[in-house]
Amino acid sequence: MRKLKNSELERLSIETFKSAKKTPLIVILDNIRSLNNIGSVFRTSDAFLVEKIYLCGITAKPPHKDIHKTALGSTDSVNWEYVEDTLTLIQKLKKEKIKIASIEQAENSIELQNFIPIKGEKLAVIFGNEVKGVQQDVVSTSDYCIEIPQYGTKHSLNISVSCGVVLWDLFSKLKF
Repeated sequence: MRKLKNSELERLSIETFKSAKKTPLIVILDNIRSLNNIGSVFRTSDAFLVEKIYLCGITAKPPHKDIHKTALGSTDSVNWEYVEDTLTLIQKLKKEKIKIASIEQAENSIELQNFIPIKGEKLAVIFGNEVKGVQQDVVSTSDYCIEIPQYGTKHSLNISVSCGVVLWDLFSKLKF
């Protein structure tokens, strides 16, 4: 086995990425305070051809050196938009027939491995604040609440890790 060189990875140019068929996934960041987490979400969203990222509330916007440090240029490839109020955004997306899923530990949540996205239906996944999670009124307005099962003592994952787990799972279910 030989490790591949960067030149062998067949990376898309930004122009090719912008015109590529996207995964029918939208990421919503609800009051994320860590700029490194925001950058990591951009990078993961680039990896799985996410359609768009919405930055809401206190979530910082590019350009910022700390976002750039972890995003590694993916703020240029992934479409993004800032919307101040997450609930206003959800109402707009629901009018566009987009299903909304909060990623949160909640009553009657669906464990990630049991959630089956409907092919042809666009899904927006919401990741919440590092301490408080997704706002309760946002969870209450969501069509689904998806939970990553955890079995250790903390029952808490960093938002960038949660995003990686969820996007890979949904991408693989939609793509394969």
